[in-house]
Amino acid sequence: LGWKFYDADDYHSPENKKKMAEGIPLNDEDRIPWLCALHDILRREDSARQDAVLACSALKKMYRRVLVSGASAVESNQPEQPGENAALKILFVHLDGPIDIIAGRLEKRRGHFMPPELLKSQFDTLEPPSAPENFITVSVEKSLPEIVLEIERAIF
Repeated sequence: LGWKFYDADDYHSPENKKKMAEGIPLNDEDRIPWLCALHDILRREDSARQDAVLACSALKKMYRRVLVSGASAVESNQPEQPGENAALKILFVHLDGPIDIIAGRLEKRRGHFMPPELLKSQFDTLEPPSAPENFITVSVEKSLPEIVLEIERAIF
């Protein structure tokens, strides 16, 4: 696509990385500052008229609202209204699949701070996107080219 790519894991605080490495799941308190920082990155790219891809485990609806609207989404629990700080236009791609397939992929990952043992806590936390969120759901059981094509079709 020629778009900038950001991996949200690169923006976790050292405290969050340490917690996960110790097998302790993150909570909302741990995630909100991280999500606000990611929103700021997306806002900066949007201001520069630069499209971007962010790989992020935005597990809850509230987390996705923070990515769209920033910290104000936490206080108001509602997306911002159009205006000076209008909500970002984000297409969320929910990569969906059975826990055993995802666990198998995590087992092959090397050098990452999140151990595969935390996967169940992520599934327990997951609130799949739903209307009126702007999203598509793509099965991870498809081939990589099929996944990419489905996402490109949704974008364009």
